[in-house]
Amino acid sequence: MKNENKYQASLKDKLKVLFPGCIIQKELDIQGTPDLLILYKNKWASLECKRSSKEEHQPNQDYYVDLMNQMSFSRFIFPENEDEVLNELFIFFNGGLEK
Repeated sequence: MKNENKYQASLKDKLKVLFPGCIIQKELDIQGTPDLLILYKNKWASLECKRSSKEEHQPNQDYYVDLMNQMSFSRFIFPENEDEVLNELFIFFNGGLEK
């Protein structure tokens, strides 16, 4: 968990640079919802942070990531896919990947 917290803190710093003025809310009160809720301009996204692609998913995480992705944008993010997810998020927040 400690490494995940370090990764999450680093990721939050990157998000603030990529999306100036964004609001990042950490963890909702519902078990299994993604770690980060990002509010930017007139859109929102959620990210579930993992230390690696091999880390187990907790109960309900897949459900909530899928559900929130249907509503807006949601992904599992870890060091191995970070560039890809941040690129997709950048496109989404800037007018692409419309729902």
